[in-house]
Amino acid sequence: MSASIPDGMSADEKRAGISLAAIFALRMLGLFLILPVFAIYAKDLPAGGDMALVGIALGAYGLTQACLQIAYGAASDRFGRKPVIVFGLVLFAVGSFVAAMSGDIYGIIAGRVLQGAGAISAAVTALASDLTREQHRTKVMGMIGASIGLAFAVSMVGASLLYSAIGMPGIFVLTGVLSLFAIFIVLKVVPAAPVVPRQPTWPSFVEVLTNPRLLRLNFGVFSLHLLLTAMWVLLPSALISTGGLPVAEHWKVYLPALLLSFTVMVPAIIAAEKYGWMKLIFNSAIVLLIAVQFGFSFFSEGLYPMAFWLMIFFVAFNFLEATQPSLISRIAPPHAKGAALGVYNTTQSLGLFLGGVFGGVLVKYSGPVSVWLAGAGLAMVWLLLGLTMTMPALRAKQQSA
Repeated sequence: MSASIPDGMSADEKRAGISLAAIFALRMLGLFLILPVFAIYAKDLPAGGDMALVGIALGAYGLTQACLQIAYGAASDRFGRKPVIVFGLVLFAVGSFVAAMSGDIYGIIAGRVLQGAGAISAAVTALASDLTREQHRTKVMGMIGASIGLAFAVSMVGASLLYSAIGMPGIFVLTGVLSLFAIFIVLKVVPAAPVVPRQPTWPSFVEVLTNPRLLRLNFGVFSLHLLLTAMWVLLPSALISTGGLPVAEHWKVYLPALLLSFTVMVPAIIAAEKYGWMKLIFNSAIVLLIAVQFGFSFFSEGLYPMAFWLMIFFVAFNFLEATQPSLISRIAPPHAKGAALGVYNTTQSLGLFLGGVFGGVLVKYSGPVSVWLAGAGLAMVWLLLGLTMTMPALRAKQQSA
């Protein structure tokens, strides 16, 4: 990195941010393309009418992610970030092709489990931290978060069109191809990682798992992704049955909601960092999540109310998704950064898995409102933890508003 540019992002930092954001986007694009159409596709599969199995298929990816994120993070501390990322992307591609060739929901669940075995999130975010200075780390994490949001937006627009053109098997094949292309970016575009002292030992995990500040953020990302997956068990069918919108036109709701959310999310991130308002805005985003759960429970009859609550959800989700990895990287000790991000991404993946499972089971046995109310309760617990959180120092200033 250039030492002659003390304040602005260096060329290597910009290159690292853009290329790592592209890797996340390519991988997440394949995952997100499934969300708007899978519950509808599953109805034509053997046993696909069982909402519990549909929820498991959506969340199974998160199960192996949860089991392997710590191992991947520690492996990246010991063997290097890039080899671990490439290995994970290969596994992800294999799982995508397995799901593409499956003719029943059980085979798709198996493919999703294999996809999750490519648990590279911790290694990618650790590499982003390695390649950026602290004062620019939130910007790079924000680029990664924004790329995920952009992938989500593209998926919402393109999923129904792709589903009509190539079907769900074709979408799974596309997912595998995108993962293979991401390997090219890792090897040819991402800057070389610096050599730093690393300590991939059990004391590193003990240090991470006993840090109250890290534990709060881990619970937060768990809750955020549980709410996300549970929502997608319900929303596609609700847009058809309550909103009267056919699946081919769901993008007309998703795209405006996402674009409007970005107009709020970006200034919020800038204000949080520039004026030291991180804690205030962070907890305000959690309050928005609580409002969304109650809004979908009691005030979502019709297309426009659902579109409104979806936009509010995206405002909160995008802000929290962009800021939490940066907070983790700033709080974690340098020698255990990969381990800390591994634990963080493990809890994120566990949220993805349990969101699908609990969402499917609750809607099957208790109805949709029970899913939203359970989500509201979880977000309230998160808010209590957030109110007691101390934000990390940045540039020698303690931002603990």
